[in-house]
Order: sequence, then C-alpha cells, then structure tokens
Amino acid sequence: MEKSEIKIYKTAKGRTSIEVKVEKETVWLNQYQLEELFETNRTTITKHILNIYKSGELKEDSTCAKIAHVQKEGKRTVKRKIKYYNLDVIIAVGYRVNSKRGTDFRIWANQIIKDYLIKGYAINQQKLEKQAEQLNELKETIKILGNALEYKELTNDESKGLLRIISDYSYALEILDQYDYQTLRIENTSGKEIYRLTYEETIKQIELVKRTYGNSGLFGNEKDDSFKSSIATIYQTFAGVDLYPSIEEKAANLLYFIVKNHSFSDGNKRIAAFIFLYFLEKNGML
Repeated sequence: MEKSEIKIYKTAKGRTSIEVKVEKETVWLNQYQLEELFETNRTTITKHILNIYKSGELKEDSTCAKIAHVQKEGKRTVKRKIKYYNLDVIIAVGYRVNSKRGTDFRIWANQIIKDYLIKGYAINQQKLEKQAEQLNELKETIKILGNALEYKELTNDESKGLLRIISDYSYALEILDQYDYQTLRIENTSGKEIYRLTYEETIKQIELVKRTYGNSGLFGNEKDDSFKSSIATIYQTFAGVDLYPSIEEKAANLLYFIVKNHSFSDGNKRIAAFIFLYFLEKNGML
C-alpha cells in the first residue's frame, strides 16, 4: 500500500483524540502528538527521545522520518517538514513517562497495523488471482489460434501474424514452466561488468530520485542495513568465482533483493527499478 491512512486514537475516557498516521506497516506521531498522548510537556518528550537515540536503544534513521506538513501561520500557508516517530519510539517514550497510556496505545496500534497488513495482503491476493486468470487466458488463446491454423485457410499475412503471436506466447509460457520445474538455464549473457556499483553512489542517486519523484517524507528512508547488504551480495564469490558472474544475473538479483528485503520505508519498488536500470546503463546494456 503506497498511501498513508489516518486513524483516530481516543484515550480510555475519551478525553483525548489524536490523528495517527498509518504508513508502511507502522504508526507515526510527531512530538506535539506525543505530548498530547502522554499528557506531558514537549521538553520532556524531546529529552526522552534524545536519550533513546543516544543510548543506542533505537536507531534514529529507521524510526524517525521528516514528513511535509502544511499549516496556517497567520494569513500565510506554510509547508514545513516535521519529524514523525514510529511505534517503537512511541512505546519507548511511553515506558518513561506514562506506562499505562503507552500500553493502551500499543494494544490499539498493533490492532490497527494488523488490519492494515490484512488489507494489503487481500489486495496482493487479488492481483495474484488476476495474474493466474490472465495466464489461463493466454493458454486458451494459443489453443484457439492453433485450431484456426489447422482448420481455416489463411492469407500469407494472417498466417505470419498468428504464428508470431503463438511463438511469443509459447516462449513466455515455456520460460515460466522451466522456472517452475527448476530447469531454467541462463544462457547468452554478457561478461564481467565494466562498472562496479557502490553503496555510497546508489544513495546519492536515490537522493536525486527523491527530489524529483518522492511524494512521501518516508521515501528512500532506510529501515536497516539490508540495502547495503543487497549490493554486497551480488559481488559475493566462492573459491574465487563470482556467484553471479554476468551483468544480467547481478542486475536481476539486485532487483530481487531490494524488493524482497523491503529496505526502505517507502518507494521500495521504484528505487529497485531505478537502481536496476542505473546498473544496466552504467554497464552499457541500455
């Protein structure tokens, strides 16, 4: 799910209502909302957050995100970036200032996240079912076209067109079958790459993408070290031999690792696709 949702959290007695941002499998609150939730002052909230990060209890880069926020200041409409903190920080602060409020919020937030994930799972299931249906339609199309070739006299152009369609569809289905039965062979690939991808370079490129296309404060925000690991993995060797010897294999596995590891709070698929194309272009494949 790409877009964030807003849920309203109410305290047990209903005296406090807070708009909670639900995005990328967790919930987010800013310091003003934390102040309201735990009925304390912002100075105390700030002090505890700084101590949480300073002690190494949590990492700031994976639990905090700057999100654009539009607000009125007098007659002006101002757009500012405000720091939001995820559930891990909210709970950690709650234990320090108001454990009962923190526990109540954690129970509520976990149910919200569960519902959020179930909803996302349902959408993915619908996509998978649609893909299976489309595959069956392709098979049926090939069958119909085959019958047409067998029983109908066709012009030369019609024959060539039908044969081209059958050839393309059959090749795609053959590749899928080979993959399913683990008999797919990698052939006709390019040799050693002329450009070696580095973590530092990709981070710079992601920042450029973020400035142009990032529509979320969470875009390109690393959740952990899995992105760095993905880059290192494609250059792994065994007994002095590359595990992914060709440019194509490195590119394909890099794309797979970034998407699979869900390395970023937002923009995983877009970033993976960009790095995939960037790597191929740098190696003269595009």
